[in-house]
Amino acid sequence: MLSVIIPTEGCEHPVVATLAPLVPGAAAGVVREVLLIDRGDNGVIERVADVAGCRFLPFDGSRAAALAAGAREARSPWLMFLHAGAVLDHGWIDETVQFIQRVADSDRPRAGVFRYARSPYSDRTFRDGLRSIGRMIAGPFADQGLLIARDHYERLGGHAPNARHPETRLLRALGRSSLTLLHSRIVMA
Repeated sequence: MLSVIIPTEGCEHPVVATLAPLVPGAAAGVVREVLLIDRGDNGVIERVADVAGCRFLPFDGSRAAALAAGAREARSPWLMFLHAGAVLDHGWIDETVQFIQRVADSDRPRAGVFRYARSPYSDRTFRDGLRSIGRMIAGPFADQGLLIARDHYERLGGHAPNARHPETRLLRALGRSSLTLLHSRIVMA
């Protein structure tokens, strides 16, 4: 049903934190596969992928090209893009299934982003306040994840390989009218 694509930077701790809430989704049959795309060459993420049962894709290009390559390699009709270190709330599985069913039953393509939540263990900084205001004004940021049907992703052109901020560009192409803010929260670990 769903392929999860996680670009990494060679550090295992954020990736492991992101993978943990995906395990119940795999057990429930929602997550078909997880692709870890790593631009580092230290072998750490390849070992994590092996232990966790994920697919590993080494990549030398830009982040945009890595995301596009992950989408091409994914086998499922639905794609979920997550940042390494993003931890999904426990209710994400049921809500994701309901969202996918609602979109499949409608004639209007939609994409979903998760509700951002600041980690309760982090100190609040001035920058956090600015980012909160930015989310209210500009809409969701790329660190909120993206849940999108593969065909809708392809119609939008996916992640442009030459784009400076490919995830932001894709969110803008979607527009607020075709984005659904899901109730499940996402926290950056």
